[in-house]
Amino acid sequence: MDRSKEGLTQLGNQKTKYKMDYAPEVLETFHNKHVENDYFVKFNIPEFTSLCPITSQPDFATIYISYIPDKLMVESKSLKLYMFSFRNHGDFHEDVVNIIMKDLIKLLDPRYIEVWGKFTPRGGISIDPYCNYGKKGTKFEKMAEQRLLWHDLNPEKVDNR
Repeated sequence: MDRSKEGLTQLGNQKTKYKMDYAPEVLETFHNKHVENDYFVKFNIPEFTSLCPITSQPDFATIYISYIPDKLMVESKSLKLYMFSFRNHGDFHEDVVNIIMKDLIKLLDPRYIEVWGKFTPRGGISIDPYCNYGKKGTKFEKMAEQRLLWHDLNPEKVDNR
């Protein structure tokens, strides 16, 4: 399939430009060919970095994004460039996951989305913020409420970071 018909400009482009600060404008979409199905798409981003807004020290995390698409899907290379754009961006961990989720909601209008940040410990404490959203007036609104209440039932082992 010719992706240029979808309006994608990043995919396959050998002259990739990496934004050095927060850049939601790099995100691109394509049409969901299976809009009649409810299914998850999950992205695992194990090399995410951002900066502490107070100390400017780097924060490292694995970011998990899971969503149930509606009409649009996020193109993965544009998502990679978007995630890279946080590299020099200063925000608290909780802000980062909420910003990512809100940007993707604005871009995709998904049926459901969740973003979970697993940040490596700093000062002996790790912070793992989780946020989610279900489209209002649909079964996914209730799903979001349930998943939020039960999202962390299986505690992690300390050795998995």
